[in-house]
Amino acid sequence: MKFSRRRRPGRGASTVELTPLIDVVFLLLIFFMVSTTFKRESALAVELPDAQGAPRESAAAEITVRVGASGSVAVNDELLPDGEVGTVAAALDRASGARVVVAADAAARHDAVVRVLDAAGRSGLTEVRILTARKAVEDHDGGG
Repeated sequence: MKFSRRRRPGRGASTVELTPLIDVVFLLLIFFMVSTTFKRESALAVELPDAQGAPRESAAAEITVRVGASGSVAVNDELLPDGEVGTVAAALDRASGARVVVAADAAARHDAVVRVLDAAGRSGLTEVRILTARKAVEDHDGGG
């Protein structure tokens, strides 16, 4: 025996609501975007000189000034057209921060670093630090 099914009026095909699904996908996207850490790359590659000492505590508001081996200067990864005192001082005035960290290449000329220090003084920034790489301590036993 074959029974026929009666269709009820107003009952159509079932549908899937996409709005909650899209909301969940956007929430996951926002979560992963916020929780991801990005690699910080600088515009100017420098090789830091070696020094011995304890690492310092991290500061919240720092202005990073990089001096390349050729004398090029970048303030907070913004490459400046020249390394003159006035140009660097104007860039330091635009940057927000209370401390200046000078990351000079080991092969950078002394006068380029002094111009950056002079520009920091003209901008009224009195807390200036020079960034160095920690030197590896070699063990010597004094023998042959």
